[in-house]
Amino acid sequence: MTTALGNVGGVLLHLPLRHFLFNPRRSLIPKPHLLARGVVIRAATTSSSSPPGTATGDSNPVTQDLTEDAKVSTGIPILACPICYNSLISKNGPGLKLAFQSASNLECHTCKKDYQNNGIYLDLAVASGSKDYAETMPAMTELFRSPLVSFLYERGWRQNFVWGGFPGPEREFEMAKGYLKPSTGGTIIDASCGSGLFSRLFAKSGMFSLVIALDFSENMLQQCYNFINQEGMPRENLILVRADISRLPFVSSSVDAVHAGAAIHCWPSPSAGVAEISRVLRPGGVFVATTFILDVLPPVIPILKTVRQYYIRASSNYLYLSEGELEDLCQTCGLVNFTCVRNGPFVMISATKPS
Repeated sequence: MTTALGNVGGVLLHLPLRHFLFNPRRSLIPKPHLLARGVVIRAATTSSSSPPGTATGDSNPVTQDLTEDAKVSTGIPILACPICYNSLISKNGPGLKLAFQSASNLECHTCKKDYQNNGIYLDLAVASGSKDYAETMPAMTELFRSPLVSFLYERGWRQNFVWGGFPGPEREFEMAKGYLKPSTGGTIIDASCGSGLFSRLFAKSGMFSLVIALDFSENMLQQCYNFINQEGMPRENLILVRADISRLPFVSSSVDAVHAGAAIHCWPSPSAGVAEISRVLRPGGVFVATTFILDVLPPVIPILKTVRQYYIRASSNYLYLSEGELEDLCQTCGLVNFTCVRNGPFVMISATKPS
């Protein structure tokens, strides 16, 4: 049985009922994975002879509430308010590709907060637009927000990772592609993208319909933007978003893949970050990440594990996890099929969202 609800490019699509969820307040709402693939759900056009709320050529009623939800989803279907996780709407008109417009604005249809696009990136951090409020961030977060470190990151800083067993960006990219094949054609978030080294590789590869370069550092995103311009890259499938890894501004179950290169050890709370990644991944979605492992003391002995973490935190502000801790973290956050490839302190992990 189908219901005529989808309308893409003016073509009416008859979608099977299995693609919709029943809701106590609404008769039907689209499942998130449809939005993740850019299917913008709109109420079907009704003829003058059709009863109100009835789609042409179909006897199933389309409620007014569903029509309202459809309007909310128009434009960028996967973006959400980082405060309430409800959909964002365009203040510049329906159907606008906001990510590519320098003067576009978004609004949360629930809490009415505005989010701005400054022409470089879309600022979807929780404190975006605050005037008097200031929050002290962890030292490593502030370090990567500095103009100097952001400038140096791809001009020498990242190249030094080879001393920690990292095989180099090109090899790491090829390794990641192997894990990401099931998500080909979908949307990928390059989380904590830094200067966009891998974001640009993903965009150039053509593997994904949309690449989201996401970082909390304004200066890192500025560097990413500069590299994009220097390389003459088209922006049709690449957008820049400023956001906190612990409050990702995306609809739940809307993203096909998340990549985090050399990032987990920098996150203030890896558990909060991986939990958010698990939330936004669609069923079957893939999480791939690289990080450093520092097996200085055997983590199987509880007291030594505590000493190890205290020493690492006190000495470097980084949080280096063991292989077992990384697997346990993914499983705790609802991810399965954990895999791990190591080369000294370097590790690449992958896990999937259960289907």
